[in-house]
Parts: sequence; structure tokens; C-alpha cells
Amino acid sequence: MLTGGIIRDNSFAQTDSYIRLEITPSATDHRINTADTPHLVIYNPDIKQGKLLLFIPGTGGDARKGPTAFFKTAIEQGYRVINLSYINTPAIIQICKNENLANCPDCAELFRHYRIYGDNNFSLVDDQPHDAIINRFTKLLKYLVEFDKQGNWGMYLENGEPKWDQIVFTGQSQGGGMSIYIAKKVVVAKVIAFSAGWDHANKDKIAKWYFNPSATPTERLYGTYNVAETMAKTIDETYRAMSIPDDHIHALDLPFGNKAHSDGVKNPAYKQLWIEMLGKGN
Repeated sequence: MLTGGIIRDNSFAQTDSYIRLEITPSATDHRINTADTPHLVIYNPDIKQGKLLLFIPGTGGDARKGPTAFFKTAIEQGYRVINLSYINTPAIIQICKNENLANCPDCAELFRHYRIYGDNNFSLVDDQPHDAIINRFTKLLKYLVEFDKQGNWGMYLENGEPKWDQIVFTGQSQGGGMSIYIAKKVVVAKVIAFSAGWDHANKDKIAKWYFNPSATPTERLYGTYNVAETMAKTIDETYRAMSIPDDHIHALDLPFGNKAHSDGVKNPAYKQLWIEMLGKGN
């Protein structure tokens, strides 16, 4: 049974009806017992089915509390939305520093790969291979195929694996970096990275993985950051290292609330920019 059931939710619009699901990772894979707060799944069954937007939260992010205005915009553009629950603490920057970084300049790449795929050796965190982002995502899709029949979730699977070209990856901070890393490995529909981290090889150089070839054409990559962020200059450097086109890099400078770092994905004032980057999902 779906955790929390299927809930008709009008919180995103006054006239449209949305399906909102909360599904614990352990319900989809019994091996998972860490970071078991629910995934969030939202879509409007009255809108033509289109691409899937997978949002990967930043450090400390709770998938149930995603950027509502951005999700609403994506659904209006013809997307379905999943906000993924995964182990997002400790952050890369909390582990890959000082002695760890001095001993292994590729620490950040190895950490990201392990947290995404779980198929390499990385002993500095307690994550288990089944906790990896791709396993959690794949098991969630299979669960939805079985328990949300009206959702036709099988359109996002091919031979038991995610159908990458039907999935737009997006995320904030650590999650934005995860999204871009995945796009370097497989051809995805698009990536929208919000303030996507600042991995280093040493205190003066960004991580080498940013320069690695991208399986996803770089014209499908978008990146934003706020000019008031402490790490704005470094984030911009990483975007350019990844060959994101100049007109797909957005340095945001509107007045912001409490945190410049998360403002790009939370501030409704950027709705037109979100629409530009998202395009039509269906």
C-alpha cells in the first residue's frame, strides 16, 4: 500500500487537482533503513503525460518540503515531479577536506560516485550500496508502476532501468552536483543545477571531475547561482569547466530572503527563468 495513500491535493492551484504521494524508501526496498523519510511524488492527472522531473535536494534537505513554486511551475509545463529522499549528510565538503583531500585529490568524485551508484569503494561514510541515489530512484519507479496504476509510471522504465532520455535531473547545492554528475555518465533529457556545489581537488583548484566529458550534450545543461553567495565565483568556475553554454549560466541578483544559496530555486520571482530552463515537458 502506498505510504499515506493517494491524496488529492489542491495546494498547488485553486482550480486544478493534483496527486500527491509520500512513499518511504523502505517500502520500495526492504534493505533501506537509513534516511527513510518519504519521497515526494506530485503530478496532475489532467495534464498530458510528459517527462519526469527528478529533484535531488541539497544537504539536510527533506524531500517532503521541496520548493513548491518551482514544482508547481514544472507541473504546469507538463512534467511530473519526484523529490527524492536519500542520504544527504554529511556533505561532500564536510568529508573531502583537509587530510582526506590531501591524501586523495579525487575524494569528491569518489564520494559522489558512491552516493549515486554505490558500486565503488569509499570508506569515509557509512552509506550502504543499496542506499545509493540510483537504486532508490529505480526502486521508487518500480513501486509506482505496481501501486499507482493510473500513473502509467512504466513509461519511465526500460528493461528495468530508468529511461534516461525521459528524465530531467535537477537539484540544489549537493543535489545539483549529483544531477550534473549523473549527466556526465548517461544521456539525460536535461539538467537544471541550482547553486550546484564546489568540489575541490585542493584548496586552490576545483575537482577534476568537472572537466570530464559529458555523455549528455552540454546544450542540455543549465546552471544558476546567486551573486551574493559566498561561493558564487567558484560555482561559476565549475559551470564553465563543464562547458555549460554562457547563455545557460544565470547569475541571479534579485533581492532574496534568508539565504542567497537557495533563493534561485525557491523565489517565485524567477518563474519566467524556470519556464525558460524547463521548456515543455509534454
